[in-house]
This record gives sequence, structure tokens and C-alpha cells, in this order.
Amino acid sequence: MGTRIDGYEEPTALLTKQAADSLKKVSDNVMAQGYRLKIYDAYRQQKGVDHFVRWAQDLEDTKMKPYFYPDLDKSVLFPQEYICLKSGHTRGSTVDLTLFDMATEKELDMGGTFDWFGPESHPDFCGNPETGEYSPLPASPKGEESNASEASPHGGTRGGLSPEQFEHRMILRRAMLAHGFKPFDTEWWHFTLKDEPFPDTYFTFPVRQVK
Repeated sequence: MGTRIDGYEEPTALLTKQAADSLKKVSDNVMAQGYRLKIYDAYRQQKGVDHFVRWAQDLEDTKMKPYFYPDLDKSVLFPQEYICLKSGHTRGSTVDLTLFDMATEKELDMGGTFDWFGPESHPDFCGNPETGEYSPLPASPKGEESNASEASPHGGTRGGLSPEQFEHRMILRRAMLAHGFKPFDTEWWHFTLKDEPFPDTYFTFPVRQVK
């Protein structure tokens, strides 16, 4: 969106206790492999979701299009469910995250940026997430192989993933699923606690430190 989102009053991540306890186990798991968790977003107040909705309805505001949805017309964000009136984040047990490599002191290369709108963000892009088996993209209509991991100028992925990039996504996925989270079929970074304590509640309190 390119602007501060309504209701995010302090730079903190909130989760239900149950989700946070499970995420601690995930953290211990990946730390043993040389990584740390980097959280992009966790609990999201309804005011923030409403802000997303207003932004998506404003078809003239496309200043962030080159960064996150260069291949999409903004008018498709609702029909293709990139933006919805409700979000699982608002129930408090959903988290968006990636891995940070402690050896290189950089985010692990996942082959694409967080919140990229497109099939490149799907967990099954260039592989089978159920088996962890990598498969490159099929040949182009002209018979030329796709260029794996062709990055856009702004961090998204065009083309395909390398085997290493796909495996990095699988490291995160395996750790999350092993400790009670379920994946989302269009975002490699998005997971929800299977037994979330408030499955039907959409909270409205702002994001700030809990006293």
C-alpha cells in the first residue's frame, strides 16, 4: 500500500498464547538448523483489514504496483481474493513469516518477496509441497525453458524458482506444520494454528504492546 496501515500503533507482533507457544517450538526447530524466524505480520485488527479494502477499491492508487502486483490489474484483487473483507489474521492465530540465515545475517532467499500477488507466491509453485519434490517450470510455448528465478526489479519472482529457493520454502513449511500450523495455498509465508482458540472471532483492538 505504501503507507502506514490503520490500527498498527506500535511495531510489535501479537498472537494468541496458543499460537505463540507453538511458534516458540518452531523457533527452536529452525534455530537448530541455523535459522531464526522473521515475522512480517501476526494479529491484524479489523481496522487494518478495512483499510486494505478501501485501498483495493481505489483503482487509481497504483503507486506500489511495480513492487507487488506488476502483472495484475488492480481491479482483480477482490475477484482473485488477494484482498478480502475478513482476514484470518484478525482472529489472532495467523502469522506471516520467513527465515533469517544466522550464518549470512540475511533473510533466506525464498525466490520472491513477501506479499507478492501472483502464482509465484503459491507453495506449489515449482514443486509439490506435500512431498517436498522440486520441479522446474515447463517449457515456454516457444519450446524454450523458463528462466528459473528471474527476479523483477523490485524483488518479486518472474520465471521459476531454483531448487535451493524451493527447498528454503520447504524448510519453513516443514517446521510450521510439525508444530501445529496449517499452510495457506496461495502464500508460502502464511500459516494459521490448526486448533486456533478463536475461530469465529474477529478482534478490533489495535496493535500495540500489551501491558
